[in-house]
Parts: sequence; structure tokens; C-alpha cells
Amino acid sequence: MGAQYYGADSENGDRIDDPSEDALFMLISDLNNSDNTFIVVQPDEDDPVWFASVAIRDEGGYEIVRRDTTRNEHQVTTATSINDIANDLTIWLAARTFPGRPTRQVTEF
Repeated sequence: MGAQYYGADSENGDRIDDPSEDALFMLISDLNNSDNTFIVVQPDEDDPVWFASVAIRDEGGYEIVRRDTTRNEHQVTTATSINDIANDLTIWLAARTFPGRPTRQVTEF
């Protein structure tokens, strides 16, 4: 069975379906400068409308790219804390729209 919402793929072929914050932390921690320089997180679709990537920078740290064409978002940032990156990505991913996922409903009291 594939991912219900999205998958995280690393350059070296590792894949995690619907990764948790801890799984993203693990994938980012496994990045290196030789054969595993980036991960990409995106929906399992032929033409995904959003993606996020994390890549090692030659100068140290990581470059994080978030793009969502449905929301006109394109953000490129850098960071050094894997914990912060995994946390930020988890929050960003939670705000994405997925076909078949129930929409959030706010009830007024």
C-alpha cells in the first residue's frame, strides 16, 4: 500500500510514506555530501501541485524549499537545526490539501 497523503524520498532511494516528524528528522540526519544530498516530500500524484525539499549546502547547514502552486507559495530558506527543519516541515505539510481528506470544520459555540 502506498502513501495515503504524501511520500518522502531521498536521493539514495530511501522512501517513507506519510512520514512523521521523527521520520523526517531521520531522513534529514542521513543526508551527506556524497550520494544522499537531498530529500523531497510531495503527494503521490503524476503532477503534484506542491512539494518540499531539504538539501545539504556546501557551506554547511541545509536549504529548504517549499512550493505550493495552489497557494502561490514559493519559499527558500536555510537552517542548521535538523529538529527545527523537521518540525517546520511537519507543520507546513499539515496545512496542505489532500483529495479525500476531510476538511477542517470550526464550530462556533
